[in-house]
Amino acid sequence: MQTETVKLTIRLPRQDVEFAKAYAKAHDLSVTEVIDRYLRRMRALESSVPSPELDFITGLVPSDVDVEAEYRQHRQEKHG
Repeated sequence: MQTETVKLTIRLPRQDVEFAKAYAKAHDLSVTEVIDRYLRRMRALESSVPSPELDFITGLVPSDVDVEAEYRQHRQEKHG
């Protein structure tokens, strides 16, 4: 299924336009594809929500615990 597209004219500093064109060419893309991928990635990051598993474990270890020291002690007890 194709998405409806709309033409957009933007003004950018020359160096940014040159970079975008060089980047697109180096990656065998059009400048439109580069911008589209970037915007899709931004949208995905903005809408990402932490997983329920992460919410579950967040805050389980008190902030005053030296996690590295606890882990070293655990390994010492386990492996001798």
